Order: sequence, then C-alpha cells, then structure tokens
Amino acid sequence: MTSKITRSILVVSLTVFLATLLVIMVATYSYFTSVQRAQLAVESDLAAQGVALSGEEFLQAFDEDEYRITWIAPDGEILYDNKASSQDMTNHLEREEIKDAFATGYGESERYSNTLSKRFLYSARLLPDGTVIRLSHEQNTIWSLLLGFLQPILLLILLALGLSYWLAVRLSRKITAPINQIDPNTPGAYVREEEYKEISPLLRKMIQQQAVIRQSQAELEKTSQLRQEFTANVSHELKTPLHVISGYAELLEQGMAREEDVVPFAGKIRSESQRMTKLVEDIIDLSKLDSGGLDLTKEPVDLYQIAENAVDSLLPVAEDRKISLTLTGGPAPMTGVRQVLYGIVYNLCDNAIKYSLDGGHVEVFVESHPSYINLAVKDDGIGIPKEHQERIFERFYRVDKSRSKEAGGTGLGLSIVKHGAMIHDAEISLASAPDLGTTVSVRFPKESN
Repeated sequence: MTSKITRSILVVSLTVFLATLLVIMVATYSYFTSVQRAQLAVESDLAAQGVALSGEEFLQAFDEDEYRITWIAPDGEILYDNKASSQDMTNHLEREEIKDAFATGYGESERYSNTLSKRFLYSARLLPDGTVIRLSHEQNTIWSLLLGFLQPILLLILLALGLSYWLAVRLSRKITAPINQIDPNTPGAYVREEEYKEISPLLRKMIQQQAVIRQSQAELEKTSQLRQEFTANVSHELKTPLHVISGYAELLEQGMAREEDVVPFAGKIRSESQRMTKLVEDIIDLSKLDSGGLDLTKEPVDLYQIAENAVDSLLPVAEDRKISLTLTGGPAPMTGVRQVLYGIVYNLCDNAIKYSLDGGHVEVFVESHPSYINLAVKDDGIGIPKEHQERIFERFYRVDKSRSKEAGGTGLGLSIVKHGAMIHDAEISLASAPDLGTTVSVRFPKESN
C-alpha cells in the first residue's frame, strides 16, 4: 500500500510540475513575442525617419544584420532589400502590413516567409514621399525558446523528481503509519480518534464483521456441541432397546425361558423393536429437517383437514387407553408444507396421549383469525413442572425419563414440532402445570404463507 501511495503522489507531483512548466513556457513565449513586436515597431520608426532624411544613403549605411529592411514603392515594387535582390522579389502591394501602412500609416503582421523559409514579424511605416519602409525580424518559435532554456529546465526536472520522490515517500509513510498501527482485534478503539476520522467507516465495518464472525463461531460451537450430544443420545437411546432385545433373544435361543415366559418375552422384544423403529424414524425426520433433505415446497393447504388426518391416525392408540381425542374448529386455508404440518399436529397429539392418564381427554383446536391461524392441543395429563418447560423442545429431553420410556416416547417429537414451526415462521407457546395438564399452541402468521 505504501509503494502504491508513493507512486500516486509521485505521478501527481510530476504531472502538476510539467503542466506548470508548459503554462510558464507558453506565457514566456507570448511575452517575448510581444517584446519583439514592440522593439521592431521602435526600430521601424527609426528607420523610417532615417530614410525620410537621407533616402537610400541611410539604407546603405544601415549596418544591422539582425533586421531585414525592405523599401517599397507606392505601386508595391521593391526599391531596396538588404537580404535579397529587389529584382528577384515579387510585388508586395498585397502584403497585410504594406496595405495597412498605405491605408493608416502603420501596419504589422507575422507570417512564414517563402523567400527565407522562416517565420517573421513585420512592421511597416508610410514615408512622406508615399513609399513604405518595412522592417522584419525572425520570430523565435516555442521550441527554440525551450532549447535555449534546456539546461535549466533539465536541472529543474531532476530537482523536481528528487523532491517529489522524497515527499512522496514521507507522505505515504505518514498516511499509512496510523493504519499499520491499528490492532485488528480492537478496531472500536480507533473510531473516535481524529487521525482515523477518514477511515472510520472501514473501522465500523470491521467491528460489524467481527461481531458476525464471533456469532458464527458461537453458532458453530453450539452446533458442534449439539451434534456431539445428539450422537451420544442416539447411541444411548439405541443401546437400551438393543440390550433388551439381545437379552431376551439370548434366553429364548438357549432354551432358558420357561414356556409361559416365551410369549411375554416375544412381546417385550416386539415392543422394544417398535420403540427403536420409531426412534430411527424420528431421527431420520429430524435430520431431513436439519439438512434440507425434505421437500419444503409450500402449497395451498387446509390445516383443519391435515389435523383431521392426524387425529384419525391416532384414534386407535387413544381408544386403547380409553382417552377421548377430539377435533374442533373450522377450515383454515394457508400456504405450507403438507408433510411438515402433518408432523406438527401428529407429534403434538401423540405426545398429549402418551402423557395423559387412562380415561383422560385430548382436545385439538384449529382456528382461523384475520392475521393468523392457531393450532392448539390440550390434555388433562400429568403436566410439566415450570423448571422443565423451557427445555422440553430440546432433543432427547425428558421430564420423567422412566415414564417417557414406558410410554414409548423417543424424546424427539417436540423437537420435530419446533423445527416444523420454524419452517413456517410460526410461534410456539406452552401453558402447563403438574397434574393439571398441558396446552401447546402454534400460531402461523398468514402474511408469511
């Protein structure tokens, strides 16, 4: 960065210097030209007076190689010229300075001379006898002026280069020094300091990015911890039914089970197998929700009809325990993922049935409001103590582990509900108390559908 700033300052300095030099040269050239023109006018006046007094004798005696003197007759013919033969010269009556001299008494011009192949300044004056005396002087070109100043100009350029480079290095170091001193870990410490005023937007951007990075790191660490816990929980949850199945199977295989125990042992093996199958299914569903492996295309659906299907599926389970499972409400059209919505209703109802007492009641409500749709599942079961309510949506979290395993719970049902609600931007609320039952409500905003 320092070298880039140095080059930039050096280029700008030299550009300004050369532009200034060009302006000075043009101004100087213009000044010298005006001085030449004024001097030529004075010389032509003196020459006119001399010729008026002495005629051609003055011209013969006039020893001035710097000026060209031409004497022109009233008809434009050349009477005398000190640089060329008058007989070889063309008529000058149409020359600009000659015409002006005959008309007003004085004329001047500047042009390229074909006779001498040079550019000249001309000054002409009318004499009393009607003739015109004209003086001309070679005009310096800007290149000749530049050539004359070549040595001091080169010296100035070298000095300017050296000075520009020295200043560029010092300035670039001074500019970059505060930046190099910034501690990237604490950019907020420099935002209000005067010398960092120009780069305060960059410092604020660094602060924002660091906050994002810290948040991302925290999320990654949390995700990593959750995955480790998930893996440990899955291993633990699968290990228990596998040990049970293996133990009973081994007793049956070795003929150690009494005849009257065979059927109960087989029933236990079937029960643990079903529990393990349900656990694996819930793990797969949850993994699909996490990884996006599930088709999350939203479509127009009726949440009430989806709830009807879920309730119908669970009626046999509820009837086995003499639990009343009812659905109330009305049509609730919305846009959502049918499979995910079904999973939300099914898991809430299944959870309510598992933790209800035999002969209890589970009620499902689906209500459509102007700005949202509300789904609520209420039971009169064992309830949830307040200290556990914030964690029941965590994976594998159980309030009463022994009762949960007895009921066949996997500890993942409410986690699936939570993920499904997030997909639909829905809010979950919980109202529960021990021995008074539980109500879980899911509010789906209509504007996000």
